[in-house]
Amino acid sequence: MSTIHVPVTRNGFGRTSRPDAWWVVPLLTFLGLGAFVVYVTWAAFQGVHYRFGPYLSPLYSPEIFGDPRTAWFGGKPDWFPSFLPFTPALLVLWAPGGFRFSCYYYRGAYYKAFWADPPSCAVGEPRKSYCGEASFPLILQNIHRYFLVVALIFLPILWHDVWEGFWFDTGFGVRAGSLILLVNTILLTGYSLGCHTLRHQIGGILDQLSRRPIRKQGYRMASCFNRSHMLWAWTSLFSVAFSDLYVRLCSMGIWTDWRIF
Repeated sequence: MSTIHVPVTRNGFGRTSRPDAWWVVPLLTFLGLGAFVVYVTWAAFQGVHYRFGPYLSPLYSPEIFGDPRTAWFGGKPDWFPSFLPFTPALLVLWAPGGFRFSCYYYRGAYYKAFWADPPSCAVGEPRKSYCGEASFPLILQNIHRYFLVVALIFLPILWHDVWEGFWFDTGFGVRAGSLILLVNTILLTGYSLGCHTLRHQIGGILDQLSRRPIRKQGYRMASCFNRSHMLWAWTSLFSVAFSDLYVRLCSMGIWTDWRIF
């Protein structure tokens, strides 16, 4: 088998002996994640057009406080500080946002794309002080295991939103928005169930997994999702943004929610 030797170069930022276009993936990652963060931040501060018929934007689910007619506990609570901006999304986005921000895959992605630490394998870094995630503030990434618990609680709520999205004033039906919310929740479920931490908690801590048949099956399921974790991460990322955009534009009367049956 032939081998290619790529010497590691640390004589300056971006210096490398690699002949390939190593910068393409970090650039696309920067543009993709950057666009998502900008859109979600903007959408979260709007506080309007997050419902259309039976549809609820996943960025605003669950609607704990918000519209008194639809929110779990009514309108804006009296205890909420008046000097802070208030929308239903700002009360819940910390959970899925924290889950993604501390995700093992996303860490490697935005470390390269935003911090250039390193920009890519065998490419010179802009700094020499990085020593892993063993000290503050990167040690806080260990909180990912707790965000996983919250993310798993959110999944049944999102599936309930999907079910509600098939019921209209005329009864059960299927429209474009129903399928968009369904696909989005499938992708979010695949992303969450393929989490490295979940896989480890199910079976990675056991010395002999074969002695625990139920956990072995759970470990195999998580491993199946985990093999395509990057794909689940990206597809669910953009499906969340598109689902919100779809509900928003339908609510504004710009798009038509096509009826299938």
